[in-house]
Amino acid sequence: MAMTTNLTMPKTHVEFSGILVANRGEIAVRVIRTLRRMGLRSIAVFSEADADSPHVRLADEAVCIGPTPAIDSYLNIDRIVEAARTSDADAVHPGYGFLSENVEFALALEAAGIVFIGPPVPALEAMGDKIRAKQTAIAAGVPVVPGRHEPGMSDEDIVAAAQEIGYPVLLKPSAGGGGKGMRIVREASGLVEAISSARREARGSFGDDTLLIERFVTRPRHIEVQVFGDMNGNVVHLGERECSLQRRHQKVIEEAPSPLLDERTREQVCDSAVRLARAVGYVGAGTVEYVVPADSPGEFAFLEMNTRLQVEHPVTEMITGVDLVEWQVRVAAGQRLPLEQSDIAFTGHAIEARVYAEDPQRGFIPTGGEVVVWEPATHARVDSGIDTGSVIGSAYDPMLAKVITHGSDRSKAITSLREALARTVLLGVGSNLDYLRFLLELPEVQAGDIDTGLIERIAVPDRPPADPDVLTVAALAVRPRGEGTGFAALDGWRISGAAPWTVDVEVLGTGAVHQVMAYEEPSDDRNVTVARAGADVWVHTPVAGTMHLRVTLPIQRRIRGGTDGGLTGTWVALSPMPGSVVDIPVEVGAIVGAGDPVVVVEAMKMEHTLRAPAAGVVTAIRTVRGAQVRLDEELIDLELSEGQGT
Repeated sequence: MAMTTNLTMPKTHVEFSGILVANRGEIAVRVIRTLRRMGLRSIAVFSEADADSPHVRLADEAVCIGPTPAIDSYLNIDRIVEAARTSDADAVHPGYGFLSENVEFALALEAAGIVFIGPPVPALEAMGDKIRAKQTAIAAGVPVVPGRHEPGMSDEDIVAAAQEIGYPVLLKPSAGGGGKGMRIVREASGLVEAISSARREARGSFGDDTLLIERFVTRPRHIEVQVFGDMNGNVVHLGERECSLQRRHQKVIEEAPSPLLDERTREQVCDSAVRLARAVGYVGAGTVEYVVPADSPGEFAFLEMNTRLQVEHPVTEMITGVDLVEWQVRVAAGQRLPLEQSDIAFTGHAIEARVYAEDPQRGFIPTGGEVVVWEPATHARVDSGIDTGSVIGSAYDPMLAKVITHGSDRSKAITSLREALARTVLLGVGSNLDYLRFLLELPEVQAGDIDTGLIERIAVPDRPPADPDVLTVAALAVRPRGEGTGFAALDGWRISGAAPWTVDVEVLGTGAVHQVMAYEEPSDDRNVTVARAGADVWVHTPVAGTMHLRVTLPIQRRIRGGTDGGLTGTWVALSPMPGSVVDIPVEVGAIVGAGDPVVVVEAMKMEHTLRAPAAGVVTAIRTVRGAQVRLDEELIDLELSEGQGT
């Protein structure tokens, strides 16, 4: 991971001797690197699944806090507090997600005499709950989105509120963030199901299913302001970030500054954020989020305040030269903010892309598996929590890394990011790397004409056909090369020559199968990287991106093609990803209509609902609630009354 900030604060004495990082993945790695540079002892925590993770190896010490499920490890307050005690930690940095905004966690640390590197409990209580945050913002004279923000609203209350507000409406969990549990409802017929689904996802992610409802703004842009306060009442902002490129309320690409705001509006938004932070006595790093109409940015309205460091904080670091984690540590130790507002300078433009374990061509379903090759770009900042050999499961958030670049202007920053993504190699696990490059090439993105619904309106491009050289590379990758190699082997390697070899190569996700007679490697050097696991082959080039292919002998292809079964008129719901079944809203014999939900699968904290393609009768249920299921596992059989399957 390259950290390319120019620190603006002196390396003065810090009172802490050891800090426990109560998180995992790329944020844990990022925090630990700053602690090491500051000369502070770092303590990692890990679940059984993360025993060999990069953040564990990087830390000075590491403590196992329980089994794989987050509820038994990273969300277990007692185990984390005990880990801090046994490791003699003076303070705990929560990262983001998990317990980073949890009042009970902050109180438990306080009771144990351990410093929580975050805001004081009153600020957590006022801003961490979205309903109280709205009420506080109104009291501070900060404009808010129209809606109902009362605590404890029942399903009936929410339905009544929707009628008052008018559609479309947005359901949001009162606790937590990251887009989990948020639902846009465009008409009354879908509201009851959306409430149930939102409550279930919020309860699973945050342990709290309280919802609020607000009017959904047409063509909204998501702009947020980074604020920072100290224990002496000083509060500054470090500029705004544009986070409008989102999918299902989950940010994908962020940048700073926003290409939308003029200087006058920027000053108004940032001053509003500072005013709100002062109103709650805020200490530490926080982010005040706004919804801004694309056509009238002066009508910005407060959404919520995140009382923690944000995933996208690196773009702020890149344009200010400030290490926000170091500021967090120093402020938590009682030091004053190192800079006043007039001392904070903004230089150039920065942009960040989030790398997820997901398959855009299959509806962005989470993926997984072993990372066979991980080679991050060398001329960019890459914050990651993976290495070659890491195993990506379905228990945690699918974000694997962030790629961040800086330029003298927005165009140069985007160009640098496209080049960095092209040279980031991730093989063995499906990802959105090529999709990120596609987004950055869109004319709307190039022009800065974006909003939070843009990604949903743009169709995901089909996987491109593999050119002959890529097919040849895949064929040679599985050629037997000695004892213990061939189709049973698992390794990553660079092309080095081979003898003739004839096979079928399937471009996974397209259905295209090519018979390839490979005599030798491609003659031109295109910086090809290849990895294989048995018959599966991954090929990456900076130009073509990443291809996932399957190589079989021709006779094997004919046998497999002959086993393609299925009954006419019967539709089978297949699991869209590895995960767990959280709801089966039908029974055997139930009559369903087109679009009715039949089963809900959850993975990496996100729910995916499978719906009937046409009217029919449920003839078999092959799973149960709570079951762990594989990708494409058969879950529900539906006899279609219209006599046609999909």
